[in-house]
Amino acid sequence: MFGLEEFGLLGLFIGTFLAATIFPFSSDALYLAVLAATGNPAGCLIVGTLGNWLGSVFTYWIGWIGKWEWIEKWFKVKPETLRKQKARIDRYGVWVALLCWVPVVGDVIAIALGFYKTRPFWTIVLMLIGKFARFLIWNLVYGLF
Repeated sequence: MFGLEEFGLLGLFIGTFLAATIFPFSSDALYLAVLAATGNPAGCLIVGTLGNWLGSVFTYWIGWIGKWEWIEKWFKVKPETLRKQKARIDRYGVWVALLCWVPVVGDVIAIALGFYKTRPFWTIVLMLIGKFARFLIWNLVYGLF
């Protein structure tokens, strides 16, 4: 968490944003630490959701600007693997965006949704719903909302 919990809601925003990108740390642990430290469930819910959501939108955008040739060249992914993944994304569509909150795989989902050019508006809205629900559940689990 890099000491971000010490900065309260600002640290929560920065941390949840970064956790939704390529930085490997738990936004849940940071959320709970700031929630306990501040005792501000509404503020944490809004700030945590906003930071984590905007991080996923940024990751989605990075995927959007990606090119198949780059993935094949730099990551040595075969074209048939990319086609199979695209078929999965096409099958479930933007609804997969609801799972962008899931630790570890959520970032991969966000970048894949961008890479495979899902409908931006609905993808981003569903990401927001998933992120909000995740932090709301933490508030409910701890009886703070």
